[in-house]
Amino acid sequence: MTAPAEGEAPRPPVRTDRYLDVSALKAMSHPLRVRIFDILSQYGPQTASSLAEHLGESSGATSYHLRQLAKHELIREVAGRGNARERWWERVPGGVTLGPDELGDPSPAAEESSMAILAEYNVLRQQEITRYFTRDIVTTDRDWRLASVYSTTNLTLTSEQLREFNERYHALVDEFVERFRDTHTEGERPVMMHLTSFPLPELGS
Repeated sequence: MTAPAEGEAPRPPVRTDRYLDVSALKAMSHPLRVRIFDILSQYGPQTASSLAEHLGESSGATSYHLRQLAKHELIREVAGRGNARERWWERVPGGVTLGPDELGDPSPAAEESSMAILAEYNVLRQQEITRYFTRDIVTTDRDWRLASVYSTTNLTLTSEQLREFNERYHALVDEFVERFRDTHTEGERPVMMHLTSFPLPELGS
């Protein structure tokens, strides 16, 4: 990252999201692979065995799906960790962008795979939000409860204004990602920050 010139305001980091081609989209579109990729994103490096235990699958199944994700460079082995019998895997750093209007390959096959991935992610997000705010919040300590937010704002915007908001939101997220990447602080734990923003359908449609 290039440092700003003297007197310049700090510039936010430039997003370097990866746009997946149709083969990578097809590789990721299996529901179990989406869940594996999600766990690696949330909790960091895992083995086939630890993933199998968490997902209720066999280690043979998780090992196979890990290799398929690695084949398309969505994940990679952790350098210097593990052995021939127990390999550790991690997400390749950087964002991954999915969506029919942002595909590197806009073919029907790519769009179908993209929609399957997004649908699975939506199921996972809803499950996690529901689990926390209807169950886990009761047993979470007070400091974490106060730091947690479920927020909805309703307003009227143009598509350009909504895009501006999303870009500013992502800039703030990227700032925190860069600030806390690879840090290890006492009391830290995995945290999910989730924003949904979209135009509502016409009333009655």
